[in-house]
Amino acid sequence: MTLRIFLKGMIMNAGKTLFAQLMDFLPWSTFNRYVSHYGGDKGARTLSCAEQFRVMAFAQLTYRESLRDIEASLSAQASKLYHMGFREPIRRSTLADANESRDWRIYADFAARLIIQARALYASEDLGLELSNTVYALDSTTIDLCLSVFPWAHFRKTKAAVKMHTLLDLRGSIPSFIHVSDGKLHDVHALDLLTPEAGAIYVMDRGYVDFARLYRVHLAGAFFVTRAKSNLKAHRVYSAPTERSAGILCDQTIALDGFYSKQDYPTQLRRIRFNDPETGKTLIFLTNQMILPAATICALYKSRWQVELFFKWIKQHLRIKQFFGTSENAVKTQIWIAVSVYVLVAIVRKKLNLNVSLYTLLQVLSLTLFEKMPLQQALPGDEYTSDNDSIGNQLNLFSI
Repeated sequence: MTLRIFLKGMIMNAGKTLFAQLMDFLPWSTFNRYVSHYGGDKGARTLSCAEQFRVMAFAQLTYRESLRDIEASLSAQASKLYHMGFREPIRRSTLADANESRDWRIYADFAARLIIQARALYASEDLGLELSNTVYALDSTTIDLCLSVFPWAHFRKTKAAVKMHTLLDLRGSIPSFIHVSDGKLHDVHALDLLTPEAGAIYVMDRGYVDFARLYRVHLAGAFFVTRAKSNLKAHRVYSAPTERSAGILCDQTIALDGFYSKQDYPTQLRRIRFNDPETGKTLIFLTNQMILPAATICALYKSRWQVELFFKWIKQHLRIKQFFGTSENAVKTQIWIAVSVYVLVAIVRKKLNLNVSLYTLLQVLSLTLFEKMPLQQALPGDEYTSDNDSIGNQLNLFSI
């Protein structure tokens, strides 16, 4: 069966560049609906929204650093532009105008559509925790900007920034929700933007501890796992037996004592004190999940670091630290197209059953986008790693 799929791919993709093959995986009819909805191509004589997306995707995949860099790279391959989906040469001024004026929501909605597709493909992935629940990790990352160049991105008196609030589905490490805000929006407000999914487990750090918001998660039938703040006021109601040899120091049912906190969260919580054998640190977890073993709760919180690795990985391998425009619209356009490229590569990897990590796949694509060969043929026989990569855990994380 694998050989048959490979041979079919070779026939269908004969004469196509790898870039064109990648773009064929995108649902362009859906993209065109978003363009029509927001009037993206209204009055555009050159560089349609679809071409703009292709140019920006090319920039992401090949690690371009500037508009001039994009223009020069594509000009060097002028004979292949038509087969990549470009009707005419790409000019940096035209691309800059498109990034400034085309509604960023076109690309946000398209990324959301790709995310739905990717999550369906990875829904059967094993978390290694013997759980049927969907598990999400919630966190944010701050992308620093220059205040004089990005005055709209409010953060501090002398610094500008945007925040990327992300809810990561740990099956496949696919972002299920992303919100881009200025740097001043506190992490806890991201909970107001979510619609909790009944039965799902939300893992987050203690920056999200707000008992009124956590109680809304509880009332929705969802579960949360977080860390307790040092000033938590509560009393023990019941203590369950623990396995101290596994680092579980206590497993308690508690009730909150703080004047406001017990009004905001009037029901009982579970508190687990855990001594991490790797670091020697003692961590205190809070959750409304009363049934799962304490060791599973601890493992769930440990899995939250996947979202941290996702941020490090996407910052290292996609172009979201150096922006091609300075307006809010241009910045959000670039971020959402970067997310779309990440999810697209995850979709391609799963659909073609490629036995390589996303890191390897992106590295290969960055060097071979103009080659005319089936995508499977472009990949090395054995997965390789880069000696220069300093984040070894990321390769393990994305070898999914």
